[in-house]
Amino acid sequence: MKTADKIFILIVAVFFMTACNERPENTRGILAVPAVKAEMENVEGLEEELKNNGYQTFTYKEGDTSYLMQQYYIVFLKSGDNRSQDSLTSAKLQDQHMAHLSRMYNEGYTSLTGPMGDDGELRGIVIYNTPTQKEADSLARLDPMVIAGRLKVEVHPWWVAKGGKLN
Repeated sequence: MKTADKIFILIVAVFFMTACNERPENTRGILAVPAVKAEMENVEGLEEELKNNGYQTFTYKEGDTSYLMQQYYIVFLKSGDNRSQDSLTSAKLQDQHMAHLSRMYNEGYTSLTGPMGDDGELRGIVIYNTPTQKEADSLARLDPMVIAGRLKVEVHPWWVAKGGKLN
């Protein structure tokens, strides 16, 4: 494994340790639901607020439980066509990439971010919490690694229960 790859893994590990801490209050005005199961009145109020902000949502009821589904956008970060930068340039781009991902998270545009665990074409995944696919795509393309051609993006809509979490 190259030194640059080891540095990349270390930086990503540090990012994940800090990103897993409790998230600060969202600065974009989107309410967080503490649990997936919520009373119907709360779901309807949150759904209305999300729809007023341009988000795609729907609810469904299963037994006594109502679920609010929201459309997020999953961005696959793939190896780009220009990965021939020298190690100094690569390290600088990596720092800028991490700063971009941190900014997206801190401003409430992303919910989860992480690298893949192998050295394949798929390099990482970012879940964007934006009203439209166009906005998610535009924000993902602001990443300095994407601008430099080291990464490229592929964006897909993804439905998730609001307030869901990884276990």
